Amino acid sequence: MGFFDAIKRLFSGSSNGNNNNNNANNIKKTVETAANTIAANTGKGKNEVQTFTFAKIPKTLEELKALPEAKLDTPFKCVALTMVALLNYKENPEEMFKMLDYLNGPEPVSPYTRTFIHDRLKDKEFVVASFFKGSSVSNDYTPTEPYTIDVKANPYSFDNENYATLWVKSSGADNERSIALRKKPSTGEWFFREIQCLGDIRKPVSKDSWA
Repeated sequence: MGFFDAIKRLFSGSSNGNNNNNNANNIKKTVETAANTIAANTGKGKNEVQTFTFAKIPKTLEELKALPEAKLDTPFKCVALTMVALLNYKENPEEMFKMLDYLNGPEPVSPYTRTFIHDRLKDKEFVVASFFKGSSVSNDYTPTEPYTIDVKANPYSFDNENYATLWVKSSGADNERSIALRKKPSTGEWFFREIQCLGDIRKPVSKDSWA
C-alpha cells in the first residue's frame, strides 16, 4: 500500500471523536515513517559525513580502478576518488586526466573542464592537498599518511533525482566547497559533473612573503 493510499484509508474511518484522535495519531506516524523512508533512500534531510582513507595515492588509472571505492556505487566514493586522482596533477597530469575521464562517466572530461583544472592548479597544486587531513597553512598543506578525506552531504544534497552535490573542506578556506555529481540509472554508478572546489585558498607559508 502506497503512502497516499494509507492516508485515504485512515480518513475513511468513523467520524466519532475517539476514532478521529486515533486517525490523527496514525496519520502522524504514517507521515513520519514515509519521511524517514524517503530520507533513507535519497539522503535528503540529512547531514552525513563519510571518511575515506587511502594507504597511497593511485598513480595510474589501473591502480585507481583496483580500489574498492572504484565501484562508484555511491556519490561519496566518486568524490573521494576524484580528489585523490587530482593529487597527481603536478607529477603526471596526463595520467590524472585518464582517471578523471573514468570518473566522469560515459563521456570524457570536456576541453573546458581540462582548461579549468589547469587554470586552478597550475603552480597551486597544494590546493588539492589542502582537502586531506593533516594539511595546514603552516606545513605547506602536507597531508598526513595514510591520506584521509571527509566527504559531506547536507539536507539539500539530493534534492533532484539522480543528481547530487557533496562537499569537502579545505584547511586553507573557511567554507566547505562542492562537487556536483550525476547517477547513471542503468548501472547505479555515480560520476562527477563539475569540480567546484578548486578556488584559491590561503597561501602556504613557503609561498607567502608576508608570513
